[in-house]
Amino acid sequence: MIQSMTGFGKAVCELSNKKIHVEIKSLNSKQLDLNAKMPNLYREKELELRNLIAASLQRGKVELNINVENLTSEKNVQLNEPVITNYYQQLTKLAHQLNDNNNSDYLRIAMSLPDTLKVEQNELDENEWAQIIEHTNMAIEAIQQFRRQEGDSLEADIKRRASKIGELLQQVEPLEKLRVEKIKTRIKDNLNEVIDKSKIDENRFEQELIFYIEKLDISEEKVRLSNHIKYFYETIQEDQPVGKKLGFITQEMGREINTLGSKANDAEMQRIVIQMKDELEKIKEQVLNIL
Repeated sequence: MIQSMTGFGKAVCELSNKKIHVEIKSLNSKQLDLNAKMPNLYREKELELRNLIAASLQRGKVELNINVENLTSEKNVQLNEPVITNYYQQLTKLAHQLNDNNNSDYLRIAMSLPDTLKVEQNELDENEWAQIIEHTNMAIEAIQQFRRQEGDSLEADIKRRASKIGELLQQVEPLEKLRVEKIKTRIKDNLNEVIDKSKIDENRFEQELIFYIEKLDISEEKVRLSNHIKYFYETIQEDQPVGKKLGFITQEMGREINTLGSKANDAEMQRIVIQMKDELEKIKEQVLNIL
């Protein structure tokens, strides 16, 4: 089953003294790129959360946000007296040295300088952390559900486009014989314009023509492209992340389509090849977002 790398999941944990919001969102990326934003109280446990998310989401540009809404004050704010005293003494001494008699409010100035307040936070409660883990798992399940829904849409779209490429390939079949006859006639007519027809060695001409037309033969390209399309469908059904694998298959499909175009030597076949390329490019864009 295909999953998208785009998704969003959220869970809210309500404790007696706080409400904790856990949000996870992801976009497409070649590898797992995880950015975590959380209160400093939880930083010591960050690696545990990273491992939990990495094991579940596997790929994508993932952002984890944990926001805490305190219902009661958990912070004990105190004046940092030694620091304030040191600031005040230095300011007073400097004013005396500079003969500053303006009676400036040195205490107010000192209080505006760094580290004049001490904030003491409670220790992380293990029961609280267990709740965060539980709700992180809930957010992961929500984002995975989102990814599966997005994946269903992606799967329907790329299947339709791959099917269209297959249909276009079938349209090449009836053009092949006509193309060969057109090439023969064009070469013969051009040759007759510059060389007297009586001087042309018909056997040699046929040999050279066969050699030239063999270079334009697209039988192998058609078979390989058809096989790639079949493998593309089989891969979609695999019960594992297939985004990278589908990307490799589309590269191979592109090679065969490009070779078809270079060998076409026919306006109608070139038109079909351009349509194939258009569908393939749209598949590639979608595959970039598949897990």
